[in-house]
Amino acid sequence: MSNLLEGKLALIMGIANRWSLAYAIAQAFSREGAELVLTYLGERQKASIEDLSQGMRVVATLPCDVSKAEELDALAASLRALGRPLDAVIHSLAFANREDLGRPFIETGRDGFLLAQEISAYSLVAVARATAPLMTAGGSLTTLTYIGSTRVVPNYNVMGVAKASLEATARYLASDLGPSKIRVNAISAGPVKTASARAVKDFSTILDVVSSRSPLRRNTDPAEVADAAVFLASDLGRGVTGNVLFVDAGMQVMGL
Repeated sequence: MSNLLEGKLALIMGIANRWSLAYAIAQAFSREGAELVLTYLGERQKASIEDLSQGMRVVATLPCDVSKAEELDALAASLRALGRPLDAVIHSLAFANREDLGRPFIETGRDGFLLAQEISAYSLVAVARATAPLMTAGGSLTTLTYIGSTRVVPNYNVMGVAKASLEATARYLASDLGPSKIRVNAISAGPVKTASARAVKDFSTILDVVSSRSPLRRNTDPAEVADAAVFLASDLGRGVTGNVLFVDAGMQVMGL
């Protein structure tokens, strides 16, 4: 690849540590010439992200709790103050109570259900509303999902339902934002050892199943997900919107 994102400004939300898919995407975007704005949740995470982003083309590191409208407004104002259009947004945000990922789905409480929906699905709407006006030349909004949105994955539970909502949200946003030349897509990544994935009970079993049954007979490399995100944000993906792009070693085609 050669500077596929040269001259573009990208907002990347959801880096937690060096195993995050958002971190791999930030590395790939920087490699391809994009300048980055990274968000963090709380002062403690700020120092971690600043350390992780050393060597990347980072122009700003900004606070944002997507459950708070005032922080999204402040994020939009900070982006506007940069004085240039925003070209791409990566939404890699999800959360559910750990106990809701380790007990039968039928036992999910109202509060846990609504929390998973707010952070994992509704936040895409809130982020799009805050950032779309800054994409004055069009752009790309990409979120991260998982096959548990359409198939029952043991112990994924309330997060699977939230991912189903997220994918539907992406389609409706693609319709709303298309006239503004803003494309909205989701990448359905195979299981990766991220901090959030480790909250899923018996996650190692899922990895074992994928490595033995997927067509490529291996698990997903975060760098593969990152390169797919580069494609969607670049001019190569200019005709792609409203899609779920699977980067999962082919596991989505398997029945058993």
